[in-house]
Amino acid sequence: MKPLIAALLLALVAAPALAGNVVDTTFVKPAGPHAFNVRDLVMMDRVSDPQLSPDGRYAAFGVRSTDYEANKGVSAVYVLDLAKNGQPVKVVEKGGSARWSADGRSLYFVAPAKDVAQLWRVDLGGKDGLNLALHAAPVQVSHGVLDLGGYKLSPDGKQVLLSYEVFTDCATLACTRQRIDVRAKDKASGTLYDKLFVRHWDTWADGRRNQLFVARFDGKGQLAGEPKLLSRGIDGDVPSKPFGDDGEFSFAPDGETVYFDARIAGRSEPWSTNFDVYSVPVDGSAAPKNLTADNKAWDAYPVASPDGKTLYYLAMKTPGFEADRFAIMALDLASGTRHEVDPQWDRSPGGLSISADGKTLYATADDNGQHPLFAIDAANGKVSQVVGEGTVGGFSLAAGKLLLTRDDLKRPADVYLAAVDGSGLKQVTRFNAADLKNAKVGDAEFFTFKGWNNETVQGYVVKPVDYKAGQTYPVAFIIHGGPQGAMSNGWSYRWNPQTYAGQGFAVVTVNFHGSTGYGQAFTDSISGDWGGKPLEDLKLGWKAALDKYKFLDGDRACALGASYGGYMTYWIAGVWNQPWKCLVDHDGVFDTRAMYYDTEELWFEERENGGTQYEHPENYEKFNPLNHVKDWRVPMMVIHSAKDFRIPDTQGLGAFTALQRRGIPSQLLHFPDENHWVLKPHNSVQWHDAVNAWLKQWTAKDAPKATSH
Repeated sequence: MKPLIAALLLALVAAPALAGNVVDTTFVKPAGPHAFNVRDLVMMDRVSDPQLSPDGRYAAFGVRSTDYEANKGVSAVYVLDLAKNGQPVKVVEKGGSARWSADGRSLYFVAPAKDVAQLWRVDLGGKDGLNLALHAAPVQVSHGVLDLGGYKLSPDGKQVLLSYEVFTDCATLACTRQRIDVRAKDKASGTLYDKLFVRHWDTWADGRRNQLFVARFDGKGQLAGEPKLLSRGIDGDVPSKPFGDDGEFSFAPDGETVYFDARIAGRSEPWSTNFDVYSVPVDGSAAPKNLTADNKAWDAYPVASPDGKTLYYLAMKTPGFEADRFAIMALDLASGTRHEVDPQWDRSPGGLSISADGKTLYATADDNGQHPLFAIDAANGKVSQVVGEGTVGGFSLAAGKLLLTRDDLKRPADVYLAAVDGSGLKQVTRFNAADLKNAKVGDAEFFTFKGWNNETVQGYVVKPVDYKAGQTYPVAFIIHGGPQGAMSNGWSYRWNPQTYAGQGFAVVTVNFHGSTGYGQAFTDSISGDWGGKPLEDLKLGWKAALDKYKFLDGDRACALGASYGGYMTYWIAGVWNQPWKCLVDHDGVFDTRAMYYDTEELWFEERENGGTQYEHPENYEKFNPLNHVKDWRVPMMVIHSAKDFRIPDTQGLGAFTALQRRGIPSQLLHFPDENHWVLKPHNSVQWHDAVNAWLKQWTAKDAPKATSH
């Protein structure tokens, strides 16, 4: 870091965080070997969405690079000839969601045309294999007036499913477009609502729903006519908002039937997790049929067997619970009978796929600090690990091969190739190799200890990049969110421990009771006990880490957390503040009572607190951080964003008010244009620079001792 910038940072953290008093986000890419930092992080190529060609020879995948000046990511599509061990070829300059045509000679993808997301195709054909160097120019396939949200090609390549956000009483896509345009010109800005979900995640509702359509290709490779609505009568989103994708809808092998999942909205949507799986004829001759109406919990992600006789899908058992275990279900489409494929497997799978012979299902799942890929025998439910260490992201199967992305705590995702049983795994791309060679990262190590009720709990430490034996280092104690989540062996672009290790900090994390990957009972144990078992685990984990790793300086440590981790940061500010020199709270819950009425996903609040706030107020007060403000004393940075509707920014503003009124050294960093996550490159740099400066200020050996009024 340049001396001028360093001096500026020191000046800023010593002053109140006033409007306009912000951290310099100037981008200076270090030359030569250096400690990993946020500027390395935001400029990394992000590899994702691996797609294996039908013959297994070619890998297509997406790469998101960063246009720092424009303050945004730019997505492109690459193809790699796996038979030649060459370099990937960029075949789409701007676009994503690439999928192979049925004959494997073309790629479809989504990209804008006149600011409207459309379906495109790029032809890669050649007589003796694809000619990537001489691929044709992309051709626009759809010409709709609305943004294409997602798509899926039929097995024979003659049809395509399309998702558009529409007003459900509109007969055409143009009708929705017209209403949007009319509203944009209206000088009256108010919106009248008569039911909840007026806003969700980071978007205000305007009456539109994601709906599923189908269109056929004409003889010239274009979509023929107006797409046909398949989700007729479904008052819900297909795929779901805000994070649903093409895994929520699929074709039957013969292309005559479509399966999708949806949660019927009505007035109960904010407190319901009752997704169901539907079938509908592809010609739209009948309304969608609910195949899972008997289960009032979450059913989703339908995948048909290759012979079309069985429909596999994932199902939870507990209504109103978003973190229940997903079981793999098999539905006999002829008889209607169903059974659980994997009742003995105490993990919650995702990303369901099936082998060409229909005998094996594939899914990823959290597992003891890792996120491996598993194979599940469709007949007897036997589970075997295919790819283990690290985090497996996307994956695809073809021609007896497996293509996947994989990352871990020391490196971001790249593409790997293996046989379907995981043997012969080899890395086939190295997108950030040069940058990683120069940017030093810290070594990581998992450890276990006896936590609440003497049960085994896992955590990990990351050493500072310039670690030297015999020396001690200040500590960043990171508390994960969810709360049903985990700090696992994976790469992150938001809470990456290497950004702290690069600043000279050791990192300690604990996967407390409530974390995923240790069995469903372990995950369930946090509900109704947010400030109990997890806090005990954090205390015992902190002690275990200090006992085991002598390089940790327990007298120079700060605790940091986001979302539930932010809740816990506020909680420990009042009930366990002794070890900490400072705290950093990002988008945390400060007042559990107000949170119930301010948030949107009420199913979460009601499950975690045993019912509504007005029926069970005592449950919401039991672990309410607001009630312990009188005991706050540790300097705290509060970070919140205006578009965070999951935990609204009034929670952060309330906490900052408490800190300032009590005279506790504090700062508020507020983002008007971010949601529950900080996503824009400049904002990410600002976030990390401000947090690191705060940590350094209060963990310095000559740091002042904080006092409150």
